[in-house]
Amino acid sequence: MKMLMGLFSSDYGLMSVGVIVFMLLMTAFFLRRFVHKMNTNE
Repeated sequence: MKMLMGLFSSDYGLMSVGVIVFMLLMTAFFLRRFVHKMNTNE
């Protein structure tokens, strides 16, 4: 519990959480985009 409080109360902890969330969202976006491009017939 002390680790979570330290993670969300410090500047570098919040930046780390922000980067992790951003990377997960970017991965989901690109996976969805590439799968859609592979399934379309042009």
